[in-house]
Amino acid sequence: MKLIKTVPLLSILPLLFFSSVGLAHGVSSDDAAFLETVTGFSFFPYLYLGAKHMFTGYDHLLFLAGVIFFLYRMKDVALYVSLFAIGHSLTLLLGVLGGIRADAYIVDAIIGLSVVYKGFENIGGFKRLGIHINTKAAVFLFGLAHGFGLSTKLQDLALTQEGLIPNMISFNIGVELGQLAALAFILLAFQFWRQHESFMKGAVATNLVIMTAGFMLFGYQLTGYFTA
Repeated sequence: MKLIKTVPLLSILPLLFFSSVGLAHGVSSDDAAFLETVTGFSFFPYLYLGAKHMFTGYDHLLFLAGVIFFLYRMKDVALYVSLFAIGHSLTLLLGVLGGIRADAYIVDAIIGLSVVYKGFENIGGFKRLGIHINTKAAVFLFGLAHGFGLSTKLQDLALTQEGLIPNMISFNIGVELGQLAALAFILLAFQFWRQHESFMKGAVATNLVIMTAGFMLFGYQLTGYFTA
């Protein structure tokens, strides 16, 4: 009971998503049907769907939560989130507009590993192994993977070429706005939690849960790759 009291609700939220682990980066059937019927430039619908994707993309949120877990200064938060956003935007736009394709299962498996990586780093795993990783570079590179993951899903849809470039830019703006909104909520939760001694007591357990979610996503996607 004592352990349960020291770990806030935030640490068990990833468990709520395990039953839908395969939906990471996915586009719902209703949204897909809408996107395939849109013709021409549609700023607000694409903006909305981009923001919606971020709020339902729990793999994004788990990774970002891990990234900012021990960041106390806003300039550090801004730096790391910007690196992730730049990487995410580049591959999302280049993937769809440039027709750069990759196996969706492999990309999402890498995204799962990104979640594992951040949780493992947060509990000091790499330091214990004597491994030094440039965190800024890692966040940027994994940002590329996260953006590429969504682009593979969008490329499977029959999107009209009319207005595709501005529509994808609108979608990406929505993703980044949704990311900022979700990040604000996560930061507020962390700020509240950090005022209590349970933060340090529950930090390891929380990051182990984050790692578990990443491993499950990784395993699910690999299973899909070998059985599809």
